[in-house]
Amino acid sequence: MREILSISLDSKLKDRIEQASKLYHLSKSEIVKKAVEKYLLNKELNELRDILIPYSEKAGYFSDEDVFKEIS
Repeated sequence: MREILSISLDSKLKDRIEQASKLYHLSKSEIVKKAVEKYLLNKELNELRDILIPYSEKAGYFSDEDVFKEIS
């Protein structure tokens, strides 16, 4: 079910959304929805990463490079 959410934006951000809408041939709503979804997914990923870091460090993985070396 679709619902409406009103938000307040400063004029510069509103202008950027309008420009992106024209450039990418997407509605302003679609651009904002995609941005919010990406933001929330990024937050969830960072939370999971914070939970898993102690386990990876215990296993000897301290960086992305350590993981890459292991799987390459």
